[in-house]
Amino acid sequence: MALTESDIQNVLKTITDPNTGKDYISSKSARNIQLKGNDLSLDIVLGYPAKSVISEIQTQVKSALEHIPGIGSVTVNVGSRIVSHSVQRGVQLLPGVKNIIAVASGKGGVGKSTTAVNLALALAAEGASVGILDADIYGPSQPQMLGISGRPDSADGKSIEPMQSHGIQAMSIGFLVDVDTPMVWRGPMVTGALEQLLRDTRWKDLDYLIIDLPPGTGDIQLTLSQKVPVTGAIIVTTPQDIALLDARKGLKMFEKVGIPILGIVENMSTHICSNCGHEEHIFGAGGGAAMGKDYNVDLLGSLPLDIRIREQADGGTPTVVADPDSKIAATYRSIARTTAIKIAQLGLDHSSKFPSIVIQNT
Repeated sequence: MALTESDIQNVLKTITDPNTGKDYISSKSARNIQLKGNDLSLDIVLGYPAKSVISEIQTQVKSALEHIPGIGSVTVNVGSRIVSHSVQRGVQLLPGVKNIIAVASGKGGVGKSTTAVNLALALAAEGASVGILDADIYGPSQPQMLGISGRPDSADGKSIEPMQSHGIQAMSIGFLVDVDTPMVWRGPMVTGALEQLLRDTRWKDLDYLIIDLPPGTGDIQLTLSQKVPVTGAIIVTTPQDIALLDARKGLKMFEKVGIPILGIVENMSTHICSNCGHEEHIFGAGGGAAMGKDYNVDLLGSLPLDIRIREQADGGTPTVVADPDSKIAATYRSIARTTAIKIAQLGLDHSSKFPSIVIQNT
């Protein structure tokens, strides 16, 4: 008896994406199902970048379908399609940018910028088009972390071309001023500079733009929440009680302005001695997980206090590109993939589908 598309769909309903836990029919990932006789071909289109797990998903789906009685050859193509998701009410999307992820912390010194750059590089490694905006006007660090020197170009004298490094686009006030020049600016000047950096940069078809925020809950964070279309935020903290106190304030700020919290990243969760291998929780243990439980937010991942993370970022080649096969890089990629999956499960943005209404006097 000839197979039907309904037969194929019934099997696909029993196969779940190992990363989302949803089956390929209800998630609308299975597309373009074609039967020629009993030979089958179909596409699995994921809503998140998944270069490192594509072969795993392809094998999973193909193996399940090949068990259908009477099936012929089975061809499964797996890819990703990243779309824009909803942001704060009344804030329009940025041209050339589908999703914006804010990386924040309540206080400085918790490894937020290192997390932001490795998250950006991990998303790019998974196949996404990624940019990073260094929003710390007073203390920009991304130029050094990405190993970028020089000034950005401007073709028209108004807009700025993003700098490029390790396959991602980047912009920072650090590209526009000398390294030793202090930014002695008041709040309005700082927020104005942030908006210019964000909107005057010619971002090129980004799936994700990572914004590396300065620590705290001040002017820049307020401007971001009111005027910048943020898809979701990540809170970076250490297990230390004093860091968690401030991280909670950052989390509550995003909640108040209607920006979804994608999760928490715990830095410096453990220290392993490079000489003897002894592991010690020098900043405490379980703080990030406890905070997540209190606010019903997931812990995206925990990273160790490791000298290589600091050395690689200081040297302009962060861990994800400096040591891509390491356990630490794998943790960053896992955090990035989980973040992208959470975004994929948010509501879609449909603003571009509605026409603009213009009222004119005639």
